[in-house]
Amino acid sequence: MIEVRFHGRGGQGAVVASNILANAAFQEKKEVQAFPYFGVERRGAPVTAFTRIDEKPIRIRHEIYAPDFVVVLDTVLMKAVDVTQGLKKGGLLFINTDKAPSVFKDKWPKVATVDATGIAIKYKLGTKMAPIVNTSILGGFVGATKLVRLENLVQATKDLSPTKKEENAAAVEEAYRSVQSPK
Repeated sequence: MIEVRFHGRGGQGAVVASNILANAAFQEKKEVQAFPYFGVERRGAPVTAFTRIDEKPIRIRHEIYAPDFVVVLDTVLMKAVDVTQGLKKGGLLFINTDKAPSVFKDKWPKVATVDATGIAIKYKLGTKMAPIVNTSILGGFVGATKLVRLENLVQATKDLSPTKKEENAAAVEEAYRSVQSPK
């Protein structure tokens, strides 16, 4: 089973991101789960979302405590929350930043990055002050991991994006090509 934990802030689309990833995997005939965990339910508050993907039925129904992958939509959270708590040895930390993975190598051994914020702003997803980075972070994440096929991620994005379906799909594709993986 593959387990992914998303860390974001309310309004960035972490919950939608977990659902889009699950939908893309479902298109590939995989068993999936996607669900959120909310603390204080307000815009800007920390949000955690989870996705499980497997070849066989998923019977467990609890938070993901030992993820294979952690996706961080907002680096500010990394100062307040231990986003890597429980990350499996050899697991990938995927960060929304314009910095290269090498910047983080002293603290975390396996990091990949994408400038999801810049891509979201380019496609006018949200506003410059509050970009919605979920689809661009997913494109980069799938570019780094190849968990699902790009065409399925694009289709799931179009299916589940509430607005700007083509812009969100374009953000996925650009981020997929722009990911910076560890050397």
